[in-house]
Amino acid sequence: SVHVLSPGYVNARLEKETPIFNKQRIDFAPPEKINSLVVSSNQLCMSLGKDTLLRIDLGKPDEPNQVELGRKDEAKVYKMFLDHTGSHLLIALNTSECLYLNRSVQKVRALSRWKGHLIESVGWNKFLGSETNTGPILVGTAQGQIYEAEISVSEGSLFSTNPDQYFRQVYTLEEESGPAPVCCLEIERGIEGKFFIIATTRKRLFQFVGKVPEGSEQQGFSSIFAMHADHLPSFREFPASFGFSEIAFYTPKLRSNPRSFAWMMGNGVLYGTLDYSRPDSILSDERVWVYPSDIDITVNKPISIVLTQFHFLLLLPDRVKAVCTLNGQVVFQDLFLEKFGFLTRMIKDPTVQQIWIHTEKVVFRYHVQRESRDVWKMYMNMNKFDLAKEYCKDRPECLDIVLAKEAEHCFQNKRYLDSAKCYALTQNYFEEIALKFIEAKQEEALMEFLIKKLSNLKPSEKTQTTLLTTWLTELYLNWLGILEGDPSQRNLYLDTREKFRTFLSSPRNKDCLFNNRASIYELLASHGDTEHMVYFAVIMQDYERVVAHHCQHDEYDEALNVLSRHRDEKLFYKFSPVLIQHIPKKVVDAWISMGSRLDARNLIPALVNYSQSASTQQINEAIRYMEFCVYQLEETQQAIHNYLLSLYALCRPDSLLSYLEQAGTNPNRIHYDLKYALRLCAEHGHHHACVHIYKVMELYEEAVDLALQVDVDLAKSCADLPEDDEELRKKLWLKIARHVVQEEKDVKKAMACLSSCALLKIEDVLPFFPDFVTIDHFKEAICNSLEDYNKHIEELKREMEEATQSAKRIREDIQEMRNKYGSVEPQEKCAACDFPLLNRPFYLFLCGHMFHYDCLLQAVFPNLPAYKQAKLEDLQKKLAATSQPSKSHHRPKDADTSSLGKGQQSREQIKADIDDIVAAECVYCGELMIRSIDKPFIDPQKYEEEMQSWL
Repeated sequence: SVHVLSPGYVNARLEKETPIFNKQRIDFAPPEKINSLVVSSNQLCMSLGKDTLLRIDLGKPDEPNQVELGRKDEAKVYKMFLDHTGSHLLIALNTSECLYLNRSVQKVRALSRWKGHLIESVGWNKFLGSETNTGPILVGTAQGQIYEAEISVSEGSLFSTNPDQYFRQVYTLEEESGPAPVCCLEIERGIEGKFFIIATTRKRLFQFVGKVPEGSEQQGFSSIFAMHADHLPSFREFPASFGFSEIAFYTPKLRSNPRSFAWMMGNGVLYGTLDYSRPDSILSDERVWVYPSDIDITVNKPISIVLTQFHFLLLLPDRVKAVCTLNGQVVFQDLFLEKFGFLTRMIKDPTVQQIWIHTEKVVFRYHVQRESRDVWKMYMNMNKFDLAKEYCKDRPECLDIVLAKEAEHCFQNKRYLDSAKCYALTQNYFEEIALKFIEAKQEEALMEFLIKKLSNLKPSEKTQTTLLTTWLTELYLNWLGILEGDPSQRNLYLDTREKFRTFLSSPRNKDCLFNNRASIYELLASHGDTEHMVYFAVIMQDYERVVAHHCQHDEYDEALNVLSRHRDEKLFYKFSPVLIQHIPKKVVDAWISMGSRLDARNLIPALVNYSQSASTQQINEAIRYMEFCVYQLEETQQAIHNYLLSLYALCRPDSLLSYLEQAGTNPNRIHYDLKYALRLCAEHGHHHACVHIYKVMELYEEAVDLALQVDVDLAKSCADLPEDDEELRKKLWLKIARHVVQEEKDVKKAMACLSSCALLKIEDVLPFFPDFVTIDHFKEAICNSLEDYNKHIEELKREMEEATQSAKRIREDIQEMRNKYGSVEPQEKCAACDFPLLNRPFYLFLCGHMFHYDCLLQAVFPNLPAYKQAKLEDLQKKLAATSQPSKSHHRPKDADTSSLGKGQQSREQIKADIDDIVAAECVYCGELMIRSIDKPFIDPQKYEEEMQSWL
């Protein structure tokens, strides 16, 4: 067998644990015998001998403080009482006197009002007490009276008045034989201003309950005792007595009120918890621990008791016993050697939870360490599993034992579901637990166990996760199959189905189910559970399987809903051919809602199959989607436009022509195939559409030929299209004229053609008329033609006269230009180099700018076209090659050169050609300056060099 999970803990202790109560002897040798010892808030006070008081701050044990009582008589310390702050110390003497010592002073003061009373107990006020004032407190005497008192000291260590503010009797405690000593007093505050006062005698435990009005707590507790003046308060009584009793309380950390109590009296120890919500008595869950046979109240009766969280400790003359409050068992016993003497007193510091024991010679201290270490085991044995788990949260090996015990307990009591939940949290062998539920035929509990076990697996435990997931699926399917066949189990079936679906859709199981979806599909198929197969497919986002399932069961609307909801383009392409055969309008609506996410080209096969088997009305759905693609989505794919064109040609001839016209006549912006469209329209006899396509293809002759078969006006509109080709336009109009004359034999229409096209003349049309036609029909046209010729001749004459006049004016202007001259002052400078102009050959332009010949050449040459640069270089070479250089300065290009000899004609001609190139226009005022406006001031190739020169 395969162990899915193995036990992970080894129950072994590698080292010896320290005891809960760890005793330590204090390194202190008292000079005199110890009479009494009290501890509170880390302040320790002990009475030594007859007249000495030793005070030790346990935070500074090396700095003890010794105070003398100052008594000259035979008085001895009877008891001492220290408040919760460690500030107020009361010292009761056996002479029925009482002394007071504050922590901040060295002088002991007698409490005069307290004289005559042997003090047995003090109930401190933990709510109003401070370091300088006790607040109202209660004092119990050996005669059974309870007094209310208050002690206060002024600032600065000196008493301004007597420290005891008042001392008044408020109650007397009695037993059946009369007044009895008040052994213990405790004051606690509950909820809503209610106070609880606990007082004990040798046999009785009294409770006084009452409210103190808010704001009047300083007035004391007289009102509470006054309520019981006429009747006894509630009390608990036990028959036996050993002359006194003692009560102890346990207060958890961070709490102000005790949570439990333990009262040591003659019959044993009464212990329990404190419930402050109860109206009359706060004692709850009371139990009595009877003294065992080794405790004889006549010989070795208990002396003191202290209470911890889970134990109470009894002090006997020669030993300490610790009893667990959970089960009443003695869990610890510590025997003291005879050399230390008899044990005298045991007391606990409530603030630091330390226990102190002393004899007349020695002081011991107990540290309480990890008291709750074995509490879980006790609660477990008591079948209080929740509490047991609470106390072993940080100890997984113990928690595992508790869970296993709880699981077994639930299984034995046939609480199988609870048992399964606990078993799933243990480290017990998986197979053993599973077989246990299978043998008990508890499939529901087994499923619960597997579910919990699955939820506790780590992500890395993939094999275990797969096994549990598959097994759970099988169990769920079996259980659903059983419940589905039983009508009386309908509600349980629905609840189980919901759990199964939750299991399938759980994010935690998603990866495992996805990786093993093939196995899950097989399980679902083997059970014939198509409903959950679809549900599982949706969870796995296997929408192809879902849609296929709906299509197989003719649930086309559901299939389309799945497609529309998940908007998967590939699924639309795959299932559209099937769906459009049954719900065409809804499918097209879904396509349209998908918008540009669908590629219409991939849907054309579905539309083609559908349109071939459908009626004209159904084809309209295909046209609707194609129109949406063309007009809304502005599709430019040729296949889409071609298909829409074919649908128009087949079913909507009226829409065909409007579509073609809307597409325009620019072939570069037309998205359908012109040749395909022409063939399609020709096959279906749509001549108007064919004519339009011919026009787009610029086949005007074919357009006119076809248009003449339909409408002469249509042919005329086609004939005017080739605007730039007059010859072709004339040819087209001649075709129209020939058709009108020869086919329609309508002379008037033929004459109308002449007026429609200015290119046609009567002489062009005459050859088309038959010989027998009389001239009367077109006499007017011939006359109009002759008149046009006359007008044209007159216009030509007028143009010739204007040309003659223009030539005459030009000759006059040339003659005038030859006589023009310009004057140059001696101080004039070149506009380019700023040197005197007359030093070298120069040019003078009409705009007034003057340049040296070489300066102008340098400025013009880089901006000349390549062919002119070559020509200029050639002319310069020819000029240099002539034998006799010119001695005169260059003149302006318009200077009269007719006086030069014939021998210089060639040289002057070369210079004139150079002037034509170089001095064609002023370099500053001509087109050259305009063309150079976008050129940078600095040559880009020399930019870096120029920039460096500025640094």
